[in-house]
Amino acid sequence: MRIGGRPRQIELTDIVAAGREIGLRELSLGAVASRLGVSSTALYRHVENRWGLERAVGESLLADLDLPDDPAHDVPTQLLAFGIALYDFVVGHPGLVTYVQTLFPRGEGGRALLSAETAALESRGYSTDAAIVLASAVATQAIGHAAAEDAQRARSAGWDAQREEAIDGMRADERLWEAHHRLPQLETSHYSRLMLAVTVRSIVDLLPPDRNVAEVIAELDSAVQAASAPTLATASPTTTAQDR
Repeated sequence: MRIGGRPRQIELTDIVAAGREIGLRELSLGAVASRLGVSSTALYRHVENRWGLERAVGESLLADLDLPDDPAHDVPTQLLAFGIALYDFVVGHPGLVTYVQTLFPRGEGGRALLSAETAALESRGYSTDAAIVLASAVATQAIGHAAAEDAQRARSAGWDAQREEAIDGMRADERLWEAHHRLPQLETSHYSRLMLAVTVRSIVDLLPPDRNVAEVIAELDSAVQAASAPTLATASPTTTAQDR
């Protein structure tokens, strides 16, 4: 902190640069002010509060993500490339997952990503509303998998021991134990990519370029209602003495 003389003049770009150096996981108004050598109140001329600081830094990070758009890619390949790029980027920036999981898109950087993927899908025959649905669904899944990996990293101490204990516990069920050893053992990132591929295939099958979004939602609502409907009792009512 400077003592005496004129207060240091800072700009929003200074705040963002300091915030990026600190990282979203450790980000706070006090930490940024200390890094810049100013008081916390000096930041309020540029960011309204902690949320404003987080948004400025988070959107600056998202602006660095360059999404793939290969004209040779069909729709599933394009969507999967989008999901993997977003997943890798979020995992590679500690703390970013909390920011994007709160609300996506929240600002200019996130909107630019959604707009770019929407345009990529429009060029492949989708209407704007359908393209937004597809891109948003894949983004949600990618962010969710990134959040799971981030949480796993946060619990890294003792994780391997807990995992081995859980696996060893399956010995009590011979069927599960044998099946487990027949299955391929996947790293978390590999598993996340496979699940993104499943999501992409499913949603593209449900929503091809020539289908209306409202029709898909109505169909899914009907399936949910059918699955959640109570099972009707099939047994005959008990005959009472009065009935006889």
